[in-house]
Amino acid sequence: MTLSSNPGDLWRDRPFLLLASARTISLLGSGFARIALAFAVLALPGAGPGRLSLVLACQSLPQLVFILVGGVIADRVSRAGLMVVSDLLGAAAYAGLAVLVFTGHAPLLPLCALAFVAGAATALFMPAMDGLVPLLVPGDRLQRANGLLRMGTNSSLLLGLALSGVTVAWIGAGWALALNALSFVVSALLLSRLPTRARPAKASTGWADLKEGWREFSSRRWLWAVVAQYAIVVAAVNANIGVLGPLVAHRELGGAEAWSAIVAAQAVGTVAGAGLVARVRVRRPILVAVLATFPAAAPIALLAGSAPVWLIVVAMFCAGVAGDVYGVLWSTTMQREIPEEALSRVSSYDWFGSLAFAPLGLLLAGPAAAAVGLDDALAGCALLVVLATGAALLAPEVRNLTNGEPPAPAATSRPATVRPEPEAT
Repeated sequence: MTLSSNPGDLWRDRPFLLLASARTISLLGSGFARIALAFAVLALPGAGPGRLSLVLACQSLPQLVFILVGGVIADRVSRAGLMVVSDLLGAAAYAGLAVLVFTGHAPLLPLCALAFVAGAATALFMPAMDGLVPLLVPGDRLQRANGLLRMGTNSSLLLGLALSGVTVAWIGAGWALALNALSFVVSALLLSRLPTRARPAKASTGWADLKEGWREFSSRRWLWAVVAQYAIVVAAVNANIGVLGPLVAHRELGGAEAWSAIVAAQAVGTVAGAGLVARVRVRRPILVAVLATFPAAAPIALLAGSAPVWLIVVAMFCAGVAGDVYGVLWSTTMQREIPEEALSRVSSYDWFGSLAFAPLGLLLAGPAAAAVGLDDALAGCALLVVLATGAALLAPEVRNLTNGEPPAPAATSRPATVRPEPEAT
């Protein structure tokens, strides 16, 4: 591991600055909504673990259903333009949720429908975002760019999380949801100014594009092995963050403010982790990324053991540091190893696999807590994280892939350093 050059020059690059500003503002609102939505549902008459699981599963499910479609579209149209449409769709969904909370009339069907729309917006956004970064940033600055992007967005998420508990407690969850809707609108305005061009028309069908993306994805064992790992990890962590953790906080830790502090500690850790990895070069990026997943199990296990809040906060901070080390190394390796014209589709397979069990995890978390108890449900989630991560390390490509010795490219690949230059619209 070695230090890299000063990353500050990227902040003087206007397209990168626009992208970073849009994501920072959007994540500020998301920090509010992450806690507000859970406690808004729990505050409704007759609400309980099952109802919370259902609403959050409805938000997670379309991320799985539409993510592959989002990847195909993002490799066919302007990625920045697709991100604008996605932001506006998310703004409409969260504005609708805020209205339901403000009026005090929130039937289950509209709650689930609006949560579904919010999840669909995310499914369209993320493959386009992953594919846009290497169009705006030279290859030798990708790791720094990904690290700086995460520093900005994680700092903003931290601020949103830190204020969300107070906002929910003082003026209600509706205002937090409304602020999230506003942040999506501002993000869309900033993204609309990015100087990217429309992509050339393709003669192939969407189905053919999907198959080509699958060939790129399945030909790299380091890629699908880690995605399989994260299918389990994401389900377990989301069950904790979305359902089990808030239930523990509601029962014995003091409610929204305590849970806000715990989740905010993770956000503080992500800022530190992104800042660290933006300035270092790692010879075996995928090995380090997978090893950095183990700390995610610690705060879940501590919640299961009824540990004091301060200890859970420390564990969440450490998990946040490790989590963003993973995130930056993973994104950068994909952007370097996957040909640009297929990057959004491969990213969509990454998201699809990683989120494969997330809706099921959210949907089963509440019933599992009712059936076996919160502590046993949390302990099971921690064990799943450890076992899945250990299994990923069995793949030789995960342990051996280096920056200097990339694996043989797939048959359809071209060198990842050849990227089309963006041009002004």
